[in-house]
Amino acid sequence: MSQHTIVKELPLSERPYEKLLTYGAGQLSDAELLAIIIKTGTRDLNSLDIARMLLSGGQGNLLNLYEFSYERLKQLPGIGAVKAIQLKAVAELSKRIAKTNRGYHIRMNDSFSVADYYMEEMRHLSKEIVIAAMFDAKGIFIGDEQISIGSTTYVYVSPKDIYRKVLEHNATIFIMIHNHPSGDPTPSKDDISITQRMQECAKLLEISFVDHIIIGDNDYFSFQEQGLL
Repeated sequence: MSQHTIVKELPLSERPYEKLLTYGAGQLSDAELLAIIIKTGTRDLNSLDIARMLLSGGQGNLLNLYEFSYERLKQLPGIGAVKAIQLKAVAELSKRIAKTNRGYHIRMNDSFSVADYYMEEMRHLSKEIVIAAMFDAKGIFIGDEQISIGSTTYVYVSPKDIYRKVLEHNATIFIMIHNHPSGDPTPSKDDISITQRMQECAKLLEISFVDHIIIGDNDYFSFQEQGLL
């Protein structure tokens, strides 16, 4: 029989469920919170062991939930198909909660607030995507649309595709956002070229194109901030 300690054999103060009820979720470690989601272990590993194993690889922290694929999660001992799905769902929920909270503070004339709103959603992506963030005539955020998805180094986007979505939402102001999976938000020649084309089209359609923001790894580049728009 395995000599490995199971969660039920731990002192009450160290069991994740009981610890949360007694002290609150904020007092639990990352591993303890994950153990509650994982629930059960294997013959040789308890849920805390599995949680610690999940956190020890890759980034060495909770970012593994974002970066580990469903297939990679399934390869971890004690993580089957159902638990892998649950963990990916938790990761996605955490991004959406953070984005919802930031959405109350997004302002079209504040590049930092826009970049902050999209940072966690886009900084971990392995492919470039283009999003249009749209605002009404008073500058109030009314939503966004994903316009295009590309490769790790390039994404094609047509001004026509963006302006179609802007007009569908009856937006009068919009910001173009895309990411650089390399983590470096410095604009390429293509980024500069499409920004100039978007600006020319905006004048013809009498729509305000106020910024093009490139998301990197916890960093961003704003054409508006740099005086390029």
